[in-house]
Amino acid sequence: MTHTTDVLRSLASSTLQQGRGIASRGHARMPQEPLELYDMEGCPFCRLVREALTDLDLDVQVYPCPKGGERYRPLVERLGGRQQFPYLMDPNTGAALYESADIIEYLYREYADRPAPRRWLVRSLRTAAAVAASLPRAERGLRAQEARVPEKPLELYSFEASPYARLVRERLTELQLPYLLRQCGRDQWQDWVLPPVRKQLVPDYQPTQRNRAALMDLAGTIAIPYLLDPNTGAGLFESKAILDYLDHTYAR
Repeated sequence: MTHTTDVLRSLASSTLQQGRGIASRGHARMPQEPLELYDMEGCPFCRLVREALTDLDLDVQVYPCPKGGERYRPLVERLGGRQQFPYLMDPNTGAALYESADIIEYLYREYADRPAPRRWLVRSLRTAAAVAASLPRAERGLRAQEARVPEKPLELYSFEASPYARLVRERLTELQLPYLLRQCGRDQWQDWVLPPVRKQLVPDYQPTQRNRAALMDLAGTIAIPYLLDPNTGAGLFESKAILDYLDHTYAR
């Protein structure tokens, strides 16, 4: 499968998400320590939680738990009693939760001081959309592959519904590489314009979302995804370049 075909299939998944996981409305307060999410990228129930995290603009430490994985799946069973995903741990409050609906409700009440939006409450429709979004990706982001363990977690600038970032998150999951997911949801109209077009239309563009602003300071431009590897010092834009880097550096 060519990279272009893979992107088109990922774009189909984004379309089936019905607009969720793109924009950030923000939070009432930030956790002092990053939340911890034990997750499979291709799991529709995990996707629901990641969509909510993008909406709330909350960063999260992701521990990938693909099928057949031996790094973090056994840890979840020791911590919570069963291998079920998603599993959220909040070191700030001591909360530990299974079940996507419970996790989402917890996140909104704890960090946004409001209940989850009504669109999250129609559970059958919400779950159906998440399952549909998994179909174009087949088994991507679900099954473990052999890989080296990095000394330090990677960092990924991403938002949930980005078709390009999804490809990278799938590979991170398959290789069981832990990473800090830095939310880059769109919070102003300029964020919705493609970078080359935005440069022409809004030459003085300044991001307002915190991680987009940080990325501008770090790399001088904004494009999603952006991977930072503190183990090697590498910083990369472009999904294909990132995928090639992950395979060359960590895959066995």
